[in-house]
Amino acid sequence: MTEPLLNVPKAIGPYVSCVRVGDFIFTSGQIPVEPESGEMQKDITAQTRQSLLNIKAVLATEGASVADIVKTTVFVTDLAQFGTVNAAYETFFKENKAPFPARSCVEVSRLPKGADIEIEAVAY
Repeated sequence: MTEPLLNVPKAIGPYVSCVRVGDFIFTSGQIPVEPESGEMQKDITAQTRQSLLNIKAVLATEGASVADIVKTTVFVTDLAQFGTVNAAYETFFKENKAPFPARSCVEVSRLPKGADIEIEAVAY
């Protein structure tokens, strides 16, 4: 299943969505805001997928793809949802025929706009 690239979500603060340093691209954390509507779904599976779609769109602005991701950091507000997040994450990378990158997953107390997940990536 392939999905069209979405518009890149607008930053909600004084930062850019990504920075290229040599051959590396560092994305800002992507919360699951749907760029077209500015809304977020409540379901953690949908939020995980949307955060990853937002990363995909950000990387595309630099001519990169999901297959170029070498490291992600996942921030969640409830580590009890780790298994559900893992399943959505795994499906996304398999659908995009991309290798799994190195990853960290950290529980945090709150995320912008009340999101349950935020994901940042490093691509090469």
